Order: sequence, then C-alpha cells, then structure tokens
Amino acid sequence: MMQRPWLKLPIADCRLSICFGPKQICVLKIGNWQLAIGNPGLSLVGIISLSLLMGCNARLPGKPTEAERWRAPADVSDFSELYTRNCAGCHGNDGRLGAARSLNDSLYLSFIPDDALKQVISQGRNGTNMPAFSQQAGGTLTDRQIELLVSGMRASWSKPEAFKGVEIPAYSASETVTNKASDGSIVNASMSGDGPSGARAYQTYCQRCHGPNGGGGAGGSAGSIVDPNFLNLVSDQGLRTTIVVGRSDLGKPDWRSNVAGHPMSPQEIDAIVAWLASQRSGATAERIK
Repeated sequence: MMQRPWLKLPIADCRLSICFGPKQICVLKIGNWQLAIGNPGLSLVGIISLSLLMGCNARLPGKPTEAERWRAPADVSDFSELYTRNCAGCHGNDGRLGAARSLNDSLYLSFIPDDALKQVISQGRNGTNMPAFSQQAGGTLTDRQIELLVSGMRASWSKPEAFKGVEIPAYSASETVTNKASDGSIVNASMSGDGPSGARAYQTYCQRCHGPNGGGGAGGSAGSIVDPNFLNLVSDQGLRTTIVVGRSDLGKPDWRSNVAGHPMSPQEIDAIVAWLASQRSGATAERIK
C-alpha cells in the first residue's frame, strides 16, 4: 500500500502535517484532527504563509528584537539606558564633558552620600538648572530607577580605594562655624555670610585664578565667580561641592591643591561659600539654598 507523502511545518510550537491525497485533496492533520481541503496548490501557499506568520522561531522583516521593543519609561531598568535618557544631555555621555558637572568623577562620588545623590536626582535643585526627576515631583523616574542610577554610577565610576586615608570634607556645611583656620587665624562665619573671614579665605585660595574681587583672573585664567548670572544658577551646596571637589574637566583644583601643601580647612570652605552667597541679590539669596 502506497504511503501518502506528508509535509510537516512548525506553527506556534506545534507540528502541522500536510498530506497530498490521491485526488489532489490537501489533508491537514493537527494531532488527531484531519481536515480535507480542495485546490491544494492555493492551500499550500496559504499554509506556508500562515506558518511563517505564526512560527515561534520565525522573525519577520522589521520585527523588533526583545531589546528593541518599546517599553514604558517606568519599566526601564538598565543603568546605561536610564542614564542616557535622563542625564547624558547635561552631564555628558559616559558622565563627562557635558555642560553640567561630570558625574564620572571618583572624588565627587566619594564626597556625596547616597541619600544626598538620590535627593538631588529626585527633587532637583531649586532655582538652578537641575530639574526634579521623581514621579512624586512631576518627573518620570520611579524610586527604584533612581536607586539604579545611583548604584550604577558608583559601580561604573567610583574608586573608593583611591581615597583611603584621605579626610574628605563633609558634604553639608554646618550652620555656624567657629574655629581656627589652617593658618591659625580665627574663623567665625555663618552661612548667612561673614564677609571678612570669607573674603580673607578667598584671597588665600581663589584670587590667583578668579581675580582679587572674584571678577575674573588676569589673562582669562578663570572666569568671574561673582557674576550674578553665575550665582543665580548655582546653589550654595553647588558652590561648596565645586570648592571641595573641583572641576577636573575644567582644570579647577580640589580643596587640597589651590595652594601647594596647604589644603583648605572645613571652616575656610564654609567661609568662602558664605562669602560667595552674600554676593547674590537679596531676593536670589533667599531663593537658592
């Protein structure tokens, strides 16, 4: 007895059997079910097309891969994608060479605590160009995504071993400072701005680059840091961070290197921040903290 020829095609994790009968009848067999269809030529074209559309291993032209599929912003969990979407525009690709501070800075990441970094991402900086990204504040990021950004930056760019034994100044300034400066002079500066002590510390550490009054150094070595357009766009914490960490991307030294062998004391850092903050207009000084 002649065996009927069978053709098996994969459709949606199944095997679809096709038998060409003696009377040119196409017989489809799925499990124990059989279906006879006339005009086997046309039927075969349709079956093959159906197989391509439904086959679990078939990928049609233009069909996105799993990685290419659209996902809701809240579903993104990859650090690189989160950073590119939300941070790279200001802080630069790979965390450097952007308009804003480089985040690919191991000293900065050793200086700022996790809670403060999460707070900045979540709530932004009032009065500055740093927006809020958390959903609670009108942004798009979930709490989990903010945690992924923080842990991703640390995993990618932090080098804590480079600062073992280094006493990095505290991230936040004390409300009132009363102590001796590193040169033995008395510093008594509150964050409302004690002009004399702040101006004295400025002359010691900053005037060489920024000029005697903060208006810019000779020969354009560094720009004005008392320009209202600058002060209106930076918070007091931003000033403190720049003084302590510097801006290696711009050639700005950190707190240890303004004067060789003479790092700034915590009290001198606070005094300079207070002096710079006092250069703002009254309305702006109240708005930016």
